[in-house]
Amino acid sequence: MRDVFVKTRFAHLRAYLPVLAFFGGFSWDALTIGRAVTPLDLWLLSGYLACAAVILWWLGHRRHILAATVSADSVPEASLFSSWLERAPYLLLQFLFGGLFSALFILYFQSSSHLAAMLWSLGLGGLLVANEFIDGKYSRFTLTWALFGLCAMLLFNFLLPFMAGSISMVWFYLSTLAGAGLTHWLRKKTPGCPGRAAPVWVIAALLAVAYPLDMIPPVPLVKRDIQVGRNFERVADEYRLTLEKAPWWVFWRELSHEVHLVPGERLYCVSSVFAPGGLRTRLYHRWEYYDPFRGWVTVSRMGFGLFGGRDGGFRGYTYKQEVAPGQWRVNVETENGHTVVVHAFSVVTDAPVEPDRETVLGL
Repeated sequence: MRDVFVKTRFAHLRAYLPVLAFFGGFSWDALTIGRAVTPLDLWLLSGYLACAAVILWWLGHRRHILAATVSADSVPEASLFSSWLERAPYLLLQFLFGGLFSALFILYFQSSSHLAAMLWSLGLGGLLVANEFIDGKYSRFTLTWALFGLCAMLLFNFLLPFMAGSISMVWFYLSTLAGAGLTHWLRKKTPGCPGRAAPVWVIAALLAVAYPLDMIPPVPLVKRDIQVGRNFERVADEYRLTLEKAPWWVFWRELSHEVHLVPGERLYCVSSVFAPGGLRTRLYHRWEYYDPFRGWVTVSRMGFGLFGGRDGGFRGYTYKQEVAPGQWRVNVETENGHTVVVHAFSVVTDAPVEPDRETVLGL
C-alpha cells in the first residue's frame, strides 16, 4: 500500500516538473543575465548550442544504425523512449533548448518597448513555455532542426554584431544566414540526413522580413533607462534631472509621467543604453508630439555618438525649448531607424509643480 501511495504521489509531482523547471530556469537566467550582455553569457549560450549540435548528430547516428539493421519503417518511435537511459539525450536536448530560449527571451524582452517588438518577445516566451511540454516530440527531427535553427539564428544575431562592434543591418542578415546555414550543414553531416531543413529556411525568411519592419529589437543593444525632466546638470560622472513624483494614489510607480514647465523652459531627455565593448554607432532621440488630427508628428530627430563598454550603460541627452503642452514621446533609435526604447509623457504649462513633489534623479 505504501509503495502504491509513493508511486501515486510521484506521478502527481512529475506532472508539475515542467512548470517547476520553467520557473527555476527562467529565474536563474533573469538573475544571472540581468540587463546586459557579457562575453561570458554569449560563450555559455554558444556552449549550449554546440552541445545540442553534438546530441542531434549522435541521435541521427543512432537512428541510422538502427535503420541499417531493421527496416526504417518498422522502427517504432516508442522504442526510443523505452527507458530513462534512452530518454536521457532528449531530456538533455530539452534542457539545452530551454536554456537558450530562456536567455534569448530575457535579452530580447529587455530590448523591447514598442508593440511589435513586444509581440516578438512574447512569441519567444511562448516557445520557452512550450519547450517544457514537448520532450516527447524531439524524436521528430524536422521539429528539432527547426528549434535548433531558430536558436542558432537568434544567438548569432547577438554574437556577430557583438564581435564586429557594429549593429549594421548587414550583420543581422549575415548572422541569420549563418544560423540557417549551420543547421543545414549539420543535417547534411548527420548520418542518414534525418528530417527536413526546409522549415529552418522558412524561419530565416520570416526573420529577414520582420527586421526591416522594426519587429525585432536592435540587439545587442539593451535598454537601461530613459527619463524626461528639467534642470539638467552633470556632476562628476553623473547626469542629474529634476523629475516629478507620482501622486500618492498612483502607488505602483515612483515617478509621474507628467511634466510641468514654465513657458520657454528647457525639457531634457536622458537615455541610457547598454552596448558591448568596442561597439561604435550613433543613437537618435526622435521627439514626437501627438496632434489630434494628424496623429504622432515628428518635431525633431537629434543624434549623438555611442561607444560601448560602460557597465552602467552609455548615456546621451537631448533637449527642447518652447515645448507645447500635450502628449509627447521620445523614441531612442538606431541610425537605420530601429527602435530601442519609447518613453511617453505629457507636458503641462498652465500650473507650476509643487516643490515637495520634485525629486532629483541621477543616471
